[in-house]
Amino acid sequence: MHFPALKAAEEKLTAKQAELAGIFAEAGPDIDMSKVKSLGDSADVVDHVRKLNAELDELGKERDRLAEVGKAAARASEFKGLDSGAEGEGREADAHDLKSVGELARVKGMFKTRNQPLHIDAGVKTLFERAAGWDPEAVRSGLVVLDAQRPVQVTDLFPTIPVTSDAFKYMEETTFTNNAAEKAEGSTYGEAALALTERSVTIEKVTVWLPITDEQLEDEVLASAYVNQRLPFMLRQRVDSQLLVGSGTTPNIRGVNNASSIQTQAKGADPTPDAVYKAMVKVRVTGRAMPNVVIFHPNDWQDVRLLRTVDGIYIWGSPSDPGVERIWGLPVVQSDAQTENTAVVGDFANYSLLAVRRGLDVQVSNSHSTYFVEGKQAIRADVRLASVFTRGEAFCTVTGI
Repeated sequence: MHFPALKAAEEKLTAKQAELAGIFAEAGPDIDMSKVKSLGDSADVVDHVRKLNAELDELGKERDRLAEVGKAAARASEFKGLDSGAEGEGREADAHDLKSVGELARVKGMFKTRNQPLHIDAGVKTLFERAAGWDPEAVRSGLVVLDAQRPVQVTDLFPTIPVTSDAFKYMEETTFTNNAAEKAEGSTYGEAALALTERSVTIEKVTVWLPITDEQLEDEVLASAYVNQRLPFMLRQRVDSQLLVGSGTTPNIRGVNNASSIQTQAKGADPTPDAVYKAMVKVRVTGRAMPNVVIFHPNDWQDVRLLRTVDGIYIWGSPSDPGVERIWGLPVVQSDAQTENTAVVGDFANYSLLAVRRGLDVQVSNSHSTYFVEGKQAIRADVRLASVFTRGEAFCTVTGI
């Protein structure tokens, strides 16, 4: 949903992006800031670039805030009354959601005696010590150190809607012929043409299961909480990866890199920021969309963050500064699930969807195989959903970076 404040913010953002693009174009592929004569020496140019980056950062944040307000208003009107519980079910068991790890305590004995002299026979040679006496009990803490895993970083970029069938269907305008024109009195009107085509995306299932013994579940209170947290995380991590690189061939979810009609911008001899800007322009001009995020592999973003001028000045900020996680005012998402040497620019807010048929579900049963007579349980978790890219031209890959 667009409104005046959002439109004004987008226009300011576009103007600043164009100004920064002009500076890089004038500096050339080797980023020689001394070629930018209109702004002084290299240090002055880099200082100006940093100021523009800061302004783009603030404008980008403001544009994102206004866009969220507009989207929230649109969703409230379009999906009023729909139950969004399916989404919430899949978020309750993330790594930081474990609220309680149980109470572990040890009761110390209290021995009270009167003050009486203690007489020790000098001939006794056995020393009462831990090795031959009472070794102190060591109680294990409730801390569980989890294996280092790729976090969920992309899923939240997709607006989510609930669906009630095994496919998500929508209508796409495939013919738009505009013959509106000025005509003299009495002349024939220009005839327009419109046509719609039904599109359908199959709901896929993502699954995982774990065998566990009855004793493990019964004897350790934290075991069930641990499993209930890790299995859902496995599903969300897999979905997060599929939303980037999934092939879209059943049962795979389609990732944005493989979206139908997605555009491509080759880096070639351009600096990476220039190639990203050209991809943004393609999204605006051909896709008629407003890009709102850029996804990089961390190794590729590292190269951007370390860009320097020919005289050694860091463009994205001094190493003593945290630096901005933005490029051309757009937020940068770093995910090592993204294909290395390829970035993705797109309007995820308006032209992508996550259609959820059923949220995350966890079930336990001993009916698997011979588990009943072996005292074992099978814990399974799954989710049913589909990714939808309603306009492929609203996305563009940047290759060769």
